[in-house]
Amino acid sequence: MTTAERTEFLTAGLRPHTCSDCGTCVLVKKNSWKHTSIQWTTDAAGSCPVFAEHVAAGESTALLDTCEKLTVSIAESVRQGEFGVLDA
Repeated sequence: MTTAERTEFLTAGLRPHTCSDCGTCVLVKKNSWKHTSIQWTTDAAGSCPVFAEHVAAGESTALLDTCEKLTVSIAESVRQGEFGVLDA
């Protein structure tokens, strides 16, 4: 696989989404109803209050899947039809 093919595979279908709670913008792709790919466009701990809380408490954010408020925000966007689900 070439670099261009790898980049296309990793980024195809990503769309911007702004969290309804804090306003952080991420890139999102809904691969299925249960699988969501999220690519942070900023430092999560610097832009997301939930990640910042973990850092302030001395915790590592490396094992956090994502912010639960962002998950709710994305789910609401899916319900409103803003994201198509690829395997639907």
